[in-house]
Amino acid sequence: QVQLVESGGGLVQVGGSLRLSCAASGRTFSSYAMAWFRQAPGKEREFVARVALSGDSTYYADSVKGRFTISRDNVENTVYLQMSNLKREDTAVYYCAAELRLGDYDCWGQGTQVTDSS
Repeated sequence: QVQLVESGGGLVQVGGSLRLSCAASGRTFSSYAMAWFRQAPGKEREFVARVALSGDSTYYADSVKGRFTISRDNVENTVYLQMSNLKREDTAVYYCAAELRLGDYDCWGQGTQVTDSS
């Protein structure tokens, strides 16, 4: 199986930037796509971004397009989420997920909190 550990969350002001990391172990990292999701207080978990196996293809939710960048390092077995121009509504717990089977996010990290400090 796969184990995922997120890091990099914290307090950030509106308009600021933050980079989240998700370290993977277990199954060969380059054999599955990766994604980020988030869950704000009182809301359902929502999709944020996805990166394909080799990192050459990415997809974003409309709410973060142009502000967030997902990337992966298949040597370091890590996926990143660079967040810029943060808005108050970006406050949430952010989770990375492994798409071990096409369309199925089978494995999740424990989450990392991103909070607006304004």
